[in-house]
Amino acid sequence: MNVNVVGSGYVGTTLAACLAEMGHEITAIDIDESVVATINEGRAPLHEPGLDELLAEHVGTRLQATTSYADLADADLTFLAIGTPSRSDGSIDLGPLSAAAEMVGEALSGLGGDREHLVVVKSTITPPGLDRVREALATGLGDVAGAVEFATNPEFLREGTAVSDFRNPDKIVFGTESASALATLEELYAPLIESTDSPIVRTDPETAMLIKYANNAFLATKISLANDLGNVSKEFGLDAYEVMEAVGLDDRIGEQFLRSGVGWGGSCFPKDVNALIFSAREVGYEPPLLEAAVEVNDRQPERLLALLDEHVDVAGERVAVLGLAFKPGTDDVRNSRAIPLIEGLLERGATVVGYDPVATETMREVFSDTEIEYADSAEDALAGASGAVVATDWDEFAALDSEFDAMAEPVVVDGRRIIERREGITYEGLTW
Repeated sequence: MNVNVVGSGYVGTTLAACLAEMGHEITAIDIDESVVATINEGRAPLHEPGLDELLAEHVGTRLQATTSYADLADADLTFLAIGTPSRSDGSIDLGPLSAAAEMVGEALSGLGGDREHLVVVKSTITPPGLDRVREALATGLGDVAGAVEFATNPEFLREGTAVSDFRNPDKIVFGTESASALATLEELYAPLIESTDSPIVRTDPETAMLIKYANNAFLATKISLANDLGNVSKEFGLDAYEVMEAVGLDDRIGEQFLRSGVGWGGSCFPKDVNALIFSAREVGYEPPLLEAAVEVNDRQPERLLALLDEHVDVAGERVAVLGLAFKPGTDDVRNSRAIPLIEGLLERGATVVGYDPVATETMREVFSDTEIEYADSAEDALAGASGAVVATDWDEFAALDSEFDAMAEPVVVDGRRIIERREGITYEGLTW
């Protein structure tokens, strides 16, 4: 099939590359000329394992990128994969997505004859917001609005494993309004459906989107509950990991997302949980459990710093922050737990030095070189430090050993249980 993917962020680029791998002809559309140029060079505009290889293989044959909407109508369907960033009140900003929908409508307004087109929202958007996107699309379409169908197909990709997640989905969710729209999506995904045993959820567009929000809200709440229980375990002088390992054996609960620590971040959990809270309040419901999940998550960085305070006064001292990305396998620092840790250290008067294998440049957009120092290695970050905090569980941190000997005061507070206790360092686990 011929497919347009509007938006070349994490979701759009992964979708475009993986659909090309499935044999479809893909046009990736983005307003950022540098992003388009990078894709057309066969490289990903972001760090995501496996994505560079897919682009290098398919760009120039099945995949091309452009800033133009001119040939949009030549395709069978168009995905909208535009970001929906959070506002300060927790609601999502539909402006960019609505603008893209209207531009897509304008590009499709020349559809003639019996030709039909399907527009699929891949972006994460609350169910009430779908009407605004529909209206923007219809405004652009004008008289041919009846020739274009509307659907949703939420993504369930994790940064750092997005390509693998696309190839091996837990479920595929189609939100459609007609049998023909459903048939188009099933034809598109046929190679994936045939090669996996993934269940297919067929529903309406609004329900499909609430499934996405409910999925992320459940996972975020599960982590926050594990963190809350972890905090209790720490106060009892017990190891939360031993406790939760046993809890995870219950098949009603499962072992995933029970690793307690400094909390969740990234672009999905914070944005989606806050958006769901905001939308619930708009219709008159206060969601206390979701609010508590956010509150517990927000407290974790300060709890970690309080443990550091018990061992060293960091005012005027060098403190290493190990890990800047919100999770390993990505250079994304959006809502990274390293950010409140760095802020708290700066408020305490510390000299902060950060290290991350891939996320240094993106963190420089948050903290400049005049605010904190950036090291080229964990060893350089630890050298002369009076304390270290672990914000991201990169595998290389598990191999650190003699590097701690270069610290002025070997105090390590681990927020991810990646460092092993060893002689010669004062070690504190956040919940163990």
